[in-house]
Amino acid sequence: MKPRTRYFEMRDDVHIPGRWYVESPLDDQGEEIFPYQFLQGKILRWEKPLFLPMYRRGRALDFSWTGLGFVVVSGRFVSVCERLGLQNEVQFVPARVEEHPESYFVLNTLRTIRCVDEARCDEVSFYEPGYEDPGLVGQYRHISGLKVDPEKIGDASIFRPWGWPVALIVSERVKRAMEEEGLSGPAFIEV
Repeated sequence: MKPRTRYFEMRDDVHIPGRWYVESPLDDQGEEIFPYQFLQGKILRWEKPLFLPMYRRGRALDFSWTGLGFVVVSGRFVSVCERLGLQNEVQFVPARVEEHPESYFVLNTLRTIRCVDEARCDEVSFYEPGYEDPGLVGQYRHISGLKVDPEKIGDASIFRPWGWPVALIVSERVKRAMEEEGLSGPAFIEV
């Protein structure tokens, strides 16, 4: 019997001393970009690189979240994903971080999977009929202690759970590769 693949939620390690904090991206006209676009699992297009202003200057990271939930990654992060063959699972939207000449990207996850294991989560609640946005009815309103069902994930290595797109999930293979590369910024919580 094949051992079960383990999965991890990638979070922003806010305990790194002197780390930077990057604001959400702006387009080439200086307009804010709506974060929901990056949670739809669709290829996105911009003519020019996005611009990421600094919220707090500090040590640049290979992986970090902005306040509105965008994921900012370095060229090193992209290289790891390419080496692992994840090109069909993620898109890297070119971006320029204020005061940093290196290449950065905003991560766009292209896979969304119905995989939340509600019975194993600590707490789950749903948007109920009558909620002001009827499009959210039936989706998760809150999840505490997120757990996923590996049987429902298939061969995905990096994805967001359907109904709970605020979580970014990676397989153990991806986690190990990022740790071996010494990428700065991610914290991993097994789900």
